[in-house]
Amino acid sequence: MDVTVEGKRRLRGEIFAPPDKSISHRSVMLGAVAEGITRVERFLTADDCLRTVDCFKKMGVDILFEAPDKVIINGRGLRGLKKPDGPLYAGNSGTTIRLLSGILAGQGFEATITGDESILKRPMGRVVEPLTMMGAVIEGAGGGRYAPLTIRGGRLKGIRYELPVASAQVKSAILLAGLYAEGETTVIEKHKTRDHTEIMLAHFGGRISTSDGEVRLTPVDKLSAERVTVPGDISSAAFFMAAAAVTEGSELLIRDVGINPTRTGIIDVLREMGCNIKIYDERIWNGEKVADVLVKGEGLRGITIKGEIIPRLIDEIPVIAVAAAFAEGETIIRDAAELRVKESDRIKAIAVNLRRFGTEVTELEDGMIIRGGGFLKPAEFESFGDHRIAMAMAVAALAIPGPSRIKNAECVKISFPGFFETLEEVLC
Repeated sequence: MDVTVEGKRRLRGEIFAPPDKSISHRSVMLGAVAEGITRVERFLTADDCLRTVDCFKKMGVDILFEAPDKVIINGRGLRGLKKPDGPLYAGNSGTTIRLLSGILAGQGFEATITGDESILKRPMGRVVEPLTMMGAVIEGAGGGRYAPLTIRGGRLKGIRYELPVASAQVKSAILLAGLYAEGETTVIEKHKTRDHTEIMLAHFGGRISTSDGEVRLTPVDKLSAERVTVPGDISSAAFFMAAAAVTEGSELLIRDVGINPTRTGIIDVLREMGCNIKIYDERIWNGEKVADVLVKGEGLRGITIKGEIIPRLIDEIPVIAVAAAFAEGETIIRDAAELRVKESDRIKAIAVNLRRFGTEVTELEDGMIIRGGGFLKPAEFESFGDHRIAMAMAVAALAIPGPSRIKNAECVKISFPGFFETLEEVLC
């Protein structure tokens, strides 16, 4: 599906951010291994999250959609999952395959988990290594470096593990395996990554603590079912924040956005670039901070983005790069080599697309240099099958006079099924 976006339009009004993808995944995973009935409100019914639901259904968990965004999970307890009849399929979801690997590592059966063509290329050795250290037996393609992964769970032991790369998915896989381990499991982070797993584990009765860059989990006999209300996804809201930022005269209110401090790098960066962003009505939903975010479009300037902030905005870099194309001066992005192994090589994908509408870009191994403020023209953009690239290019198209086309834009359904419809609602 190709989509044409007509440029030089402003955003006015208010929207609700779609439910958070990371939290939706985790609500199903922990609800499935808790005891009792977990009710999830505002669940994200996007492809990635539905893959997680399907995997647990195949392991005997009764999951009912009471409404499109309301899920009832009849938890089977930590040791109540059943051996699936065939391979578990994660589709395009790195969260599903990596986090579920941690849970499978503690089960008393063997299971195989795989995914689509993109997943088969993404690095899994970073999860296999610590889970093997804990006692799981895992076989995979390329000597265990890639999916499909066949996991034979069993008796695990807690470990003390320092993350070689900043990855919430790897940290989460280890912590979820730690639920089944003997002794304490500790994960050491050089740079703090998103902590939705820690927050939700505590919400379900897990024993978890964090201090001085260390996350420690002590096993419990059981997790207890809880009610979960999923906040709006700041990674999805980021496209609308950036769209308002690059179209002068825009004013957009985004309601119910999750503002977990490990995810708010996008707000910090847009503010540093000169965007007017205000936060209203802060509150807490099941341990997560939530607020309304008001963005006003004003002139932007180039900045340098690197170091500790990168894990707090790694998924938002595609749209930050678009904002940089419309900013005055040079924007430098470094320490983001992880973008090379996402759903696409996002550094390459961003550079290719920015050049198509006239932006000068120097591609670096761990980032890019973007020279903004040039003469920009409508173009045909390639999504590379990556939802975040497709949405970022739609934002670019809005700020360029004339019609631009995004090819293969159907991939937005991976995380934001109604993206283009929501965008049309606030354009003027």
